[in-house]
This record gives sequence, C-alpha cells and structure tokens, in this order.
Amino acid sequence: MSSSSKSCTEAFGDTVEGNISGFFGRVGLWVGHNPRKTIGLSILVTVLCGIGFLRWETENRPEELWLPQNTQAEVETVAYTEYFGGDARINTLLVQSSSAGENVLTKELLISAMQMSEVITTEKATADTTNYSGDTFKGEEYSFVDLCVQAGGSCVDFTAGGVCTCLMTGIFKQWNYDLATLEADDDILESINQYGTKEDLETVLGNPVFDENGRVISAEAFVLSYFLQDRSFVEDGTTKDPVNEGWEKDVFLSTAEAVPQEYPLLSVDYFSSRSFEDEFGGAISGDLIYVNISYILAFLFVAANLGKIRCGTGSRWTLALAAVVTVGLSTAAGLGLSSAFGLFYGPVHSILPFILLGVGVDDAFVIANAFDRERKVPRSQEDNESLAKRTGRALARAGSSITVTSLTDFVAFAISASSVLPALASFCAYAAISIFFLWIFAATFFSSTMVLDERRQRDNRRECLCCLTRSRNIQEDEVFEEGIISKYFRNYHAPAILSPVGKIVVTIFFSALLGFGLFGAINLSVEDTEREFIPAESYLKDFVTAFDEYFPAEGIEFYVVFEDGSNIYENRQELAELNTRLTGLSGAPTYIAEPVTEKAYRNVMTGLSLFLSENGSGAIGNVTLGDDMWPTSEEDFYLTLSSYTSMTGPGAVYAQDVVFDNSTALEVFRVKCEYVRLTKLNRNDEIIDDADRQIDAMDATRALVESWTDLQPAFPYSAKFTTIEGFKVIQTELYRNVGLAVVAVGVIVFVTVASPVTALLITLNVAFCLLEILGFMWALGFAIDSVTVINLVLAVGLSVDYSAHVGHSFMVKGGDSKDRRALEALADMGAAVLAGGTSTFLAVVVLLFSDSYVFFVLSRQFCLTVVLGLAHGLIFLPVLLSLFGPKPFSSAEDLDAEANVGKLAHKETVPMDQTGHDAEGGSNSDSDKKRLSELEEVGEEPQKVVG
Repeated sequence: MSSSSKSCTEAFGDTVEGNISGFFGRVGLWVGHNPRKTIGLSILVTVLCGIGFLRWETENRPEELWLPQNTQAEVETVAYTEYFGGDARINTLLVQSSSAGENVLTKELLISAMQMSEVITTEKATADTTNYSGDTFKGEEYSFVDLCVQAGGSCVDFTAGGVCTCLMTGIFKQWNYDLATLEADDDILESINQYGTKEDLETVLGNPVFDENGRVISAEAFVLSYFLQDRSFVEDGTTKDPVNEGWEKDVFLSTAEAVPQEYPLLSVDYFSSRSFEDEFGGAISGDLIYVNISYILAFLFVAANLGKIRCGTGSRWTLALAAVVTVGLSTAAGLGLSSAFGLFYGPVHSILPFILLGVGVDDAFVIANAFDRERKVPRSQEDNESLAKRTGRALARAGSSITVTSLTDFVAFAISASSVLPALASFCAYAAISIFFLWIFAATFFSSTMVLDERRQRDNRRECLCCLTRSRNIQEDEVFEEGIISKYFRNYHAPAILSPVGKIVVTIFFSALLGFGLFGAINLSVEDTEREFIPAESYLKDFVTAFDEYFPAEGIEFYVVFEDGSNIYENRQELAELNTRLTGLSGAPTYIAEPVTEKAYRNVMTGLSLFLSENGSGAIGNVTLGDDMWPTSEEDFYLTLSSYTSMTGPGAVYAQDVVFDNSTALEVFRVKCEYVRLTKLNRNDEIIDDADRQIDAMDATRALVESWTDLQPAFPYSAKFTTIEGFKVIQTELYRNVGLAVVAVGVIVFVTVASPVTALLITLNVAFCLLEILGFMWALGFAIDSVTVINLVLAVGLSVDYSAHVGHSFMVKGGDSKDRRALEALADMGAAVLAGGTSTFLAVVVLLFSDSYVFFVLSRQFCLTVVLGLAHGLIFLPVLLSLFGPKPFSSAEDLDAEANVGKLAHKETVPMDQTGHDAEGGSNSDSDKKRLSELEEVGEEPQKVVG
C-alpha cells in the first residue's frame, strides 16, 4: 500500500503499530541476549519497591472503608460524638424455651434465665490483648459494673445501686435484676404487666399473647440487652477495645455458648458487639486457603498447556512456575510501591492476587504463543544469537497485544482510584500499580525464563534434572505446528460462526443476551447487604433470623440533638410536646414510628413535664412552679432538670440524654426516636433492608428537623446514617466508574489498536458484556453494593482482554477477505485467549465453595466475566469484524508472511533496492521501511508477498 493511498487513520495505525512492535522487538532482543541479567534486574526492582513496606498501613474500620468521606452524616457524627461520646457496645440475648414454641413467662424458666444473667453481670474477665501491642490492660480484671454505661432506669427501684446503675433493658427490670427478688415473687405475670403499656411489652417480648384486658399471659421469647461504655481507640488502622472485647469474649459469649449444658431449660440466640468482626474476619481468613489452591490449579493448567505433561525435555513445568512467579513479583512490587505512596491495605485487597493471576497468566500464554510461532527452524539449529532474535520477533508480535490489555486494565483501575469510597479507591490504586509491574515483568522476567527454557530444550536437557541430558535427541517438527485448540478454531469454530447461517445465529443470540442484560440492569437495585457478610453457619445468622421472627417491627434508632441550651428553657413547652410533631409520620417519608412507647420515643422534656404536673418539684429541688407547671426561672429549671436526671433521680433513665456545662447550665439534649421497620422481601422471599426507603427516611428527617425554625438549632443523628450515605452514592459510583472506565478503554484501544472501527467494535463488545453481567447479577439475586461495584470495575479490565487480543490480531492479518482475516485471528490468538480465560476461571472456581460474602460474590462475578468475556471475544467479535472490520495495517502482509514463512516458501520474493522501492517500482511508506529495518535487526528477512 503506497503512502499516498493511506488515510490519516491508517497512517496513524501503521505508525503506532510500528512503534510498539519496534520497541518490544528491541526489548526482546536485549532480553534474549541477557536473560540472567534481566531476571536479576526484575528481582532487584521488586526488592527496591519492597522498601515501601516500611510504610505499610492497614485499615479495617468499616466507616473508613465503605462509607463516603466528608458527608453530612460524618459531620453529624463528629458533633454527636463530641456531645455524647461514642455509641455504646450492645450485647443481646434472645431467650427462648429449649422446648420450641413453649411459654417463657414461667417462674421456673425465668429463674434459670436470671441465674444466667447474674453470671453475666458478676463474672470478671481480663482484657483481650490478642491484637493489641501495648501492656496497659494486661492482667487487669473487669466486671460488667466496671464497664457498663452508667444510667438509671434499668430497675424499678431507681435508688438501688450495684448493677442497677448500669444501662440494661428487659423484663428483669421488674425484679431489679436480683434472683432473690424474683424467687420471692408469687405473681410474676402481675409484675411483668407492670413493665409498661402493651406496646412497651411488645418491644421486649417475642410473640406475646394478651387477654381481652390487654394483659400479657404468655410469650415465646424475651430479649435482654447489656450496654458497655465505648472505650475504643484506633491502632494500625483498626478500631480496638481490648477491655470490652475481653469481657464480651470471656463472660458474655462464653456464658451464652454454655447455655445448653448449664441451663437446660433455655435456648438462646445471642449477639455481641465483637460478633460481626469475629465472624466476618474468620470467614475471610479461613478462605485464604483458597488463594493457595487457586495458584496451584493455575500452575498445573499453565504447565499442561505450555508443554508436555510428563516431566522431560519437552515439558515446561519450570516455565509455568515462572508465570506464577511473575505474578508474585508484580504483586510484591505493586504492594510495596503502593505502600510507599501511603495507600492503605484493606480486607478487600485480599482478592488482588486473583486479579493479577488471571491477567498475568493471560499475558504468559500470549507471549508463549508468539514465541512458539516465531520458531522457523528446529531448536537444534538455533544458537544463542538466533534465539535472541526469535525473542525479539516474538515480543514484537505479542507486545501490542499485552500492551493493549495491560494499559486498558491500568486505566480502568486508575480511573476508579478516584472513587469517594475509600476501599474502592485504595484497591483500584493498588491494582493499577500492580498491573503496571505485571506488564513490565511479563515482557522481561517471563520472556527471560522462556529464553533459558528454550536453551534447555535445544541442549536436550531434562527439566526436572536439568544437568542431565537425554541419551537420544527427541524428534521435533521443522517449524512450529499449530496445537489441537488452534486447529479447532481454524477448522471448526471459525468456519461455523463465520458462515452466513452462523452469523445470523450469533447475531440473534447475542442480541437476545443483550436484551436480557438491559432488563436485569434496569431492575438491579441498591440494597443493604450487611447481613450477607455473615457466614451461613455463624451463630450470628441464627440470631438475626430469630430476631426477625420475634421482633419484625424493630426499626432503626435515631436521635434529634438540640443545641444552644440557652434557648431550651424558652422553648420548654414546645419541646415537651415534640411528640405531636412526630405523630402520623409512619406511613410515608419520614417513616418515623409513632411516639407511643419508651423505645420509640424518649424525651426528657416530656418526662420532666409529666413528673412536675403529677408530683410537683418537692423531690427534685423544691423550686417554685408557675401556672404552666414549669420552674419560674431558667436557673431553677436547670436545677430541677439536673436533679431529675441524676443517677438516683426519678428521671435517671434520661441521664444519658442531657449534657450540662461546668456551671450546671444545660448545653445540649437529645430526643430518641425510631423509624418503622424499613425492610422488604427480596426475590427469594428473604427479609432484607430496603435501602431506597432508608435513604428517603434520612433525607426527609433532615428536612423535617430543618423546618422547625421556631425551635433552637437541631440535627438528626443515627449510627446508620453514614451507611445510608453510602447507599446514596454507590449506584452513582457504579455507573460513573464503569462508564468512565469503558470510555477510557475505548480511547486506549483506539490508540494501541490504532483503528477507529476496530476500537469501536471492541469497546461495544466490552460494554455489552458488562450489561449482560449486570443482567445475570439480577438473575442471581445480587444487589448493587461496594463489593459488586469493585468486581464490576475488575470486569471492565478482564473482559477487554479477551476482545483486544482478537481485535489486534485481526488488524495484522492481511488480505481482502474479512472472513479469512477473522479466521486467521482466531487460529492465531484463540487458543491463547481461551487458555488465559480458563486459567482465570480455575483461579476463582474454588471460591465457589467459600463462606465469606466477598469471595462468594467475587467467584460468581468472575465466572460470569470469564464466560461472557470469552463468548464475546471468541464468538461475537469475530462476527462483527467479519461484517464491519476495517482494512489491515499496511505491514500486515509482512507479519502474515513471518507467521507463515514455512507455508509460503513457494511464493515469489521481490527484493528491495536501496531507495526503498521494490524491483517492480512499488513505493513503500516510511513506516514500512522502519518496520523492515527493525525486522532485519531481529534477524528476519524482509519479504513481500505478491500474487
């Protein structure tokens, strides 16, 4: 093709292809001459990057991993914590009869449960310093009374001391959590009915039965909760609370686990504040064995595909090991450099080895395939110089392919490194840096090991005992011969899909698949998947299931925090009647539960107003009251409120809801509220939290509080709000990150493949594949959450690999027949692409048996990515290229001749003169001449196929 007949895009494509091939040809030539030096340099680079481990930081706090930073909820949390400290640690027992469904409100069963409770409140434990580096807490013992949240109201006798000074909830309040008092009670049902209203009893009793007078007569369960004062601190990116965690482990959990043996009348489900971390962390660490298994499977598969299985001259077990080591070096260098940049390492980063294994093995197959195809003579006739030149030709051939895939993977991850979700941003930064090293080490370290392995085979040395040679030379083909898989693609697969009928069938099938993907993607929703992180066999799963059964109306707690205490006295009546503003809001946003129970609504101003109206101020300061039954001065109001909420006062239950300054003036107070149960049934009829309604509830609550302009400044707070903020951005993050990644992939493919049409077809292929993954996610019952978003970003990089290799190979296949070029592309790259996809599949297939949610989702999404990516790359894209593919690069004939030199030996060869014209007067472009010069450098005769 003359330069004058080329379009701008064709000239650009030839230039890019020539530059990339030339660069890798020179790299391959140097590597071929210096394989041992290359290996040494690769290891040295890894060691130097490993210095970054000196700055190694881990992060395990969920709020710093999965929640967007600098949100309104974070600001509210900081303000709330400054006033009231951290949230209490809750330890809960759900007590049932060992005879399923039996009444638990019997004296005998209650006595047994009280005995258990007394063990919990009196036993002592030492701090759990397993994951704590200091000596501060070692050897010290703590009881529940030492650690609990100090608050009154847990017992009916608010003057009682001891355990009654601790915050607890449950029907044992009626007997002051005292076994002797319970044993002396002759009418326990009467005592229980004094607990509160019917609604109050429904908050602590499971499936209660009431008589016609509204009095409880039986129940199937009751709940007991024990609250510990938060004493946590952050060390090495992890929130630690060794004192409380030690008590929870050695007293609370130990007692609950021993119930079947020690208290045969009881059956308990239980939850501790440390439970989630214990169970989730245990599932992750327990499944790390699958990482080792996946690497072993990948090693075996690579070895079986690169050479003979039986260890001997023709086997490539050490080369397969080198492929795995290449991934290991890339991982180590990537982790080290990422640490040097100050990036933290989190739990989700544990899936990084699977990503790199899939990409790295894919590159290894592509390089090995090119290396074998460039062998033009028997190995025994190759000296070191000839082998070095073959290495140059092989990397010139494979360099563009691995550059396309590595660069697109790098950019896809780099874009998502800007995510507002810290875990996603850090993970993608780690992945991008590691992919960069994988690209370098695949072209250098792995290629070096191929050179050494080829020398071994040439010298007829065994692999397992490489110092020994075989007694006789093995028979080998004169030139490279295609393997069984390549022959399958050439003789069966490609002719089938590229036939007229095959094209119609493929087009219809993938159109239907795309339609299914669109339908599923539209119906895919954001959901609160926190429960999914609990392993299936965990006691925590039993607790959640039982709690849902007995307390289906349990909602999310939140507080309205009123600041500017100087205005509280002025607005005292409006604040006392705040319940009127919260009534009737349960049916729609804001979804606030009716303020009719102490659990759903707790307001110190309402409580004080009722007490003063009924009892006067004699017991709480004896101040003068006005006609409105409030103290007549602000000073007297503060004195009355302080006395009322003291630990021995009648309003001790409100002690934690008020904050006084140093002058006993009220600084801030909070009103406790609760949402109705914001749940829904998923497609499997399982109860799950409804993220959309939770978002609506949070936003509507903020708007409601802001509308109270007649009151002092206030803001709502809930520990759940930070999570709900994540729900608000996660869907945006999904479409933003994946969308930008696809666009970036399209640009990179255009630059590297250097053909607008081919780049567009590859990009559309990737986009269709992602839509179909979303569709199957919906069909499998997955939701949009932080884990699935990460895996979808990974899917962009992986799916483009399968298409880019075939697309690039199509461009370097010459000829006028697009069908023939598509067939040759599949015959050339199909086996390597299929082997790379299969190795990735094997790397994650073992995770299908994982108990952890992260690995469970990863394995299924990876399998979807591999299957759909291979289907698109090896079936749909070749059909698209055969229909809409562009002209080949001008150098395609030359590359095609190199790849088939043995078969084309009978063709006429026309020599070039010194001016760059052939003997027939044809002109060659500058890129053609540069390409020919580079081929001469790596030992290939410049040829042109004619006829």
